[in-house]
Order: sequence, then C-alpha cells, then structure tokens
Amino acid sequence: MNRTKAAIIACVPALLLTITACSGDNEGNREVIREPGKTITVIDNDSKTPAADSAITMGGIKRYEKMEIFGWLDGDTVIVSQENESLGKMKLEELASSYPRSLYRMNLKTGERVPLKEQENVFLGGASLSPDSKHLIYQEYTLGDPVYYVMNLDTLQSFALTGEPIGGAMSARWTDDSSIIGASYGGGAYTATTTGEIAKLEGLSEGALIIVAKLGSSVYYNSNADEALKVLNLDTKETKDMGLGSVGGVIPSPDGKQLLVKQYEGSKVKLTLCDLDGGNAKTIAEGSELGGVSWSADQRLIAYSMQAEISGAAVKGLYVHDLLSGQAVRIAADVDNAVGSSWSPSGDKLSYVVWNGSSYESSVVEIHTSLQP
Repeated sequence: MNRTKAAIIACVPALLLTITACSGDNEGNREVIREPGKTITVIDNDSKTPAADSAITMGGIKRYEKMEIFGWLDGDTVIVSQENESLGKMKLEELASSYPRSLYRMNLKTGERVPLKEQENVFLGGASLSPDSKHLIYQEYTLGDPVYYVMNLDTLQSFALTGEPIGGAMSARWTDDSSIIGASYGGGAYTATTTGEIAKLEGLSEGALIIVAKLGSSVYYNSNADEALKVLNLDTKETKDMGLGSVGGVIPSPDGKQLLVKQYEGSKVKLTLCDLDGGNAKTIAEGSELGGVSWSADQRLIAYSMQAEISGAAVKGLYVHDLLSGQAVRIAADVDNAVGSSWSPSGDKLSYVVWNGSSYESSVVEIHTSLQP
C-alpha cells in the first residue's frame, strides 16, 4: 500500500525518550519528555497552566460533535461540514444509515450556522479556504473518489475541477488567492484559477503524481513510482531531488520561505522543517503516527498530532511546537491521529478534527503565548 495515499499501518518505533515527572504545587499535572536538544512539556486535558518555563499556555477547550472544522474566516467564524438531517438519509444502500453532509459558515460564539451548500444524497467536505478567504475548495463524494469543486464565497457559485484537459482532479490546493494546483487523473499536474480556467501544467504533464505543491516558480511533487520529493523549476525546466527520502506531505510556511515535510523512515514518521531547497533540515517531531499539521499565521507555532512509544507505553496527543522557544507542548491528551487542524487568524485559537470511527469531532482550544521563550 502506498503510504502517500493511505494511512500508515504503524509499527512500533523505538524512540529514545525519557519521561521525568515534575514536582511542585503548580506542576503536578505535567510531565516533561526530554531527549538531547529537545524538550516537550506535556499538559493533561484538565490542566490550563503549563510550567513557568513554557512559552505556551492553554485556555479553554470546546468540543463540537459530528462536525468537521476546515478553516477560519475571522476570529469567531469557521467553515464546517455537518450532517444535514433535513435532507433525509442517503439513498445508497451502503450509506442508508447516514445523512448527507452540508457546508456551513458557523459563528463559534453564537452557534449560528449559515448554509453555503446543501445537497441531497452526497457528502460535502474536504474544504480549504483560499489565503484571502474569498474562495473555497471542497469535495463532493459518496462512494469512491471525490470530485473537487471551487466555490465563490460571495456568490456561492461553484464549478467542478473536471473535464478536458485533465479528466478530473485527484487533489487540489491553493497556490495563492486565485490559483490552484493538483494532481490529475489524466496524468501529471494541472493548474486552475478561481474564474474556471483549467490547464495541464507544462513540464509536468505525465505520470501518476501524489504530492503537488507550488511556491513561486517551483513545483514540489512525488509519485506512486517514486516517493522521493522532487522540485521542478518552471523557469529553467530543471528538476532536482530534494534528498529527503520517502515523503508523504508538504506544508509550506505562510510566507512561502520554508517547508514542513512529513517523512517516512521504516516504521517511523517524522516532521521536518527545512528551507525551500531541503537545506537546514531540522526534526520537529517523530513517532509512529503523525498528522493534522498546520502553521499559525505568524509562523511561530506548528500544530500536529503524534503517537509515539515511550518506555513501552503508547503516548498520543495534540502538540504545539513553538519555534521561538524550541519547546513543544501537548495541549490535548489521547488524541488519535488528527485528520486536520487550523489556526485562527490571530493565532489565539486552534481547531483540530479527529475521526472517532463513525463521525468527525472537532475541538477548539485557546492558545496563549508569551513574548519571550
């Protein structure tokens, strides 16, 4: 099974971590995990006060059952997908116990939901906001492969990323406010605009691609045949191997000057921070499972979920890594592999989504940072 297309069946990694229990009246609910050059402060779910040496503190946390949060329009408004019982249950026999999922704009303070798209007999989800929050990529699916759409959030009009010359989109991600790139079922990569123009990407028009991401004139990609990450310079048409081995994900920084790369090494998966050419690589996290990776808008904080084996026991949770202090804080315990996370524009709230086996569940955590590490 290709690890870039499906979840890894994790084997047990050997992580050389030592758990040191902390004493003191204010530190009884935490543990500090130490290894050379790294410190991870672990906060239990009921603890809102990490150690005095932590630059990150956690405020309240609120859970939203049967809801998937995709992104933030402002500090109180998010895009969500949720079951829509008013449409009746799905008609397909295999899905007859489920309701369609619709897209909404939701105010987290009041709980008010405004429909963006409601449609019978389909699930709508897999959404991502454009950088300027004016357009939305989303998926329509039932059984089998999803179909990608682009929605104008002012008019609520949509168009599908299908048809000639690409056949259909296997993936879709934003490159800027009005441009999209992804892998094509017709082979290679494609580009699209928010006004509906779709074209094959010259210089990368063949092959079954998995990852396709664009930063400026550079396109990062890998394929089913070769999981190594490569970069194509659209100006010079030159291709270079990034030297990062087997790669399952690329998450550019908001300013487009750094990359977070999800790498596989045997039974381990690690999150690496590097320059655009793969240089100055630094491991942010490593475990048997890792997901839900996202940057805060100011690029100081990185969120991710991770499961690792420590002293023979599986430890899992949602973490926030502070690039300023070099410290990572576990802000929620017992979080299975998160399917996504996203930061509010000001970085004071973090949403994350898990799949509990039957439905999605979202949580929103208040995050506070000190100015100094």
